Amino acid sequence: MNLESPKVSVDQSAQHLFDSLTDVKNFEKLMPESIAKFEVIGDDAFLFGLKGMPEIKLKMKEKIAPNTVVLGAASDKLPFTLTAKIEEVEASKSNVQLFFEGEFNAMMAMMIKGPISKFLETLALNMNKL
Repeated sequence: MNLESPKVSVDQSAQHLFDSLTDVKNFEKLMPESIAKFEVIGDDAFLFGLKGMPEIKLKMKEKIAPNTVVLGAASDKLPFTLTAKIEEVEASKSNVQLFFEGEFNAMMAMMIKGPISKFLETLALNMNKL
């Protein structure tokens, strides 16, 4: 299953966004209001829970400065990645788009497609908080 957020324009340099996204503490600023739990569990990992959803652990998988940050599920039960693609438009303006890729059975994909799409959109729209 592949989902993508809308591309958002942020008044920050690509390097600033990259640095912000590679510090897992900053993901708390991007979370939707329905967050029930957020906990940093290492330099490169965090755990979060949204109301009505199971807790998810994300771990930093790949960093390619200043354009790509890849987070992945720390559990093999639900294997997926969340990739942020950063594109510098000007010195202090960038575009960011999030991509979700996961392998789920058809039933699971149907159940989570809506909530994950909404979650990606919220993360993207909150990028200007970094």
